[in-house]
Amino acid sequence: MKTLSETWFADGYIDFELKKYTLLAYLQEVNKYFDQNKLYPQLSDIIFHYNNLVAFRENKKFLQEQFPKKLNGIQMEKLQLLYEQIIADNELMQELEEIINYSTSKMKKAISNGTEIYEFVEDKLKIFPVGIVPLDIHEGYFFLSDGTMTDTFVYQYRLSFFEKHDEKYRSIRTEFIDRWGRNMVNTYENIKSELIRAKSYLPNPAVYSIETELKFPLEETLLPIAKRTLVRYISNAA
Repeated sequence: MKTLSETWFADGYIDFELKKYTLLAYLQEVNKYFDQNKLYPQLSDIIFHYNNLVAFRENKKFLQEQFPKKLNGIQMEKLQLLYEQIIADNELMQELEEIINYSTSKMKKAISNGTEIYEFVEDKLKIFPVGIVPLDIHEGYFFLSDGTMTDTFVYQYRLSFFEKHDEKYRSIRTEFIDRWGRNMVNTYENIKSELIRAKSYLPNPAVYSIETELKFPLEETLLPIAKRTLVRYISNAA
């Protein structure tokens, strides 16, 4: 996939037509994936670039609050240096503002398209516990399948909580365990029993099933949305 640097809009020669061509080539690639219902990493990438442009335009300087792992210290210094250099040149700043205004408008439309797909997929997911839910639900397994899959994909998960500037955040780590053929023998309860026998350090795990009757790309769409849905479901239950 075509990618953009964090400071693509101000790198090299700042020219509206040149940057417009760069942006449209990038968006064409993003929309190609969206047309196939493939959301990630394209959706998170374009959201990052959109917020980057808005932050630059509003002189918020650094994006560390929104994207703590995306920009390193050197990149953030470069972004600030670019701002200081360009703001001193009125003609150059005017050209850059035109680039940013055009780009944010185009990106916002693409983000809206991706968000619509996300919400549609999320709305089609059904999540429910398998068996008795233990007191500790921050670690366990989830089963993932769609209406056309012949297999149940099993993942182990672990939720983590951390605070930053008086706000609480939740993250989830997942590990693919195995896939079971969907048949009368491999019921969810039987798969859960097999997992308990194989991994004795989780004798009473929380187990959830996440299903949809439709078919979506597993790695690019279904799995990332299922993970976010599970985090919200468990957080509400807790």
